[in-house]
Amino acid sequence: MTLQLNHPVPDFELPDLNGKTHRLSDYRGRIVIVNFWSCECPHSERTDKAILAMFVQWQDDVAMLSIASNRNETPAALNQAAETRRLPEVLLDADCQVADLFGAETTPHIFVMDRDGILRYRGSVDDVTFRQRVPKRFFLDEAVESLLEGRLPALTETPAYGCAIVREV
Repeated sequence: MTLQLNHPVPDFELPDLNGKTHRLSDYRGRIVIVNFWSCECPHSERTDKAILAMFVQWQDDVAMLSIASNRNETPAALNQAAETRRLPEVLLDADCQVADLFGAETTPHIFVMDRDGILRYRGSVDDVTFRQRVPKRFFLDEAVESLLEGRLPALTETPAYGCAIVREV
C-alpha cells in the first residue's frame, strides 16, 4: 500500500534509540516531517544540517521524526550519528514496516503531514542531484512554510534522492 497525497497517514509506533515508544498521533496538532534517515549515507548527513537550520525558524510548530530503517546499521552507529548531528528524535524501524508503509526508498526520503495528519508533501529535501551538487531550491522548506501559512504546498512531490534503504542484510 502506498500512501496517497492529501489523505490521512495511518498511525504507527516505533521505539526511539532509548526504547521509548513514539506514535505519529502523539504529534497531531503540529506539522510533522518524517525523515527516512541513515547514519552512513552522506546525503542524510548533508540534509540533516539543512533541516536543523530550518528548525530554528519553525520552533515548536514542527516536529521531525528521523526514522532509521537500514537493516545494516547498528544501534551504536545510529546513536553516535544522532548525537553528533544533534538530531531530536531517531526512531528505529528494525523490520522496515514503516518504511514499507510510506513507500520510502532512499535516505533521506521526506514526508510532510499537516496538523491534521494529512500527507501534503513527499520527496527530496532540496534539488541536489548527481549533476547538481549545490542546492538551489529547498522543497522541504517550501512545503513546511506553506503549511505554516495555512496554504497547501504548490509542489507536493519530487523524486527522492539519496542512498537506497537496505532492507536485507
